[in-house]
Amino acid sequence: MTDLKNAALTASAVLLAVLILATLVRAVIGPRFTDRVIAVNMINTMAVAIIAILSVRLKEDFLVDVALVYALLSFLTVVVMVRLVLVRHWRKAKCTKSEPGEKEAEEHGE
Repeated sequence: MTDLKNAALTASAVLLAVLILATLVRAVIGPRFTDRVIAVNMINTMAVAIIAILSVRLKEDFLVDVALVYALLSFLTVVVMVRLVLVRHWRKAKCTKSEPGEKEAEEHGE
């Protein structure tokens, strides 16, 4: 592999690492849970890209398998996190929603 290609791959991996750090700050700051979910998804996607770059740079085929497994785990992580958000939203909606006349019945002891 040429030196220019190696330099480009290394520079790409370093740039992605810096972007991961910037996205990590966003994940910590938030402010909403959905912002954190998106930031974690971005971090995982960039990590998969770095692993793929390393696979080409080091000429190691097994790293492609590692990248695929990591991408699958990343997807499952996001699905679980979104499920948690939905369950929390449904519980909050269920608690705030009441049937007409329900409060009056509770007040009168019915």
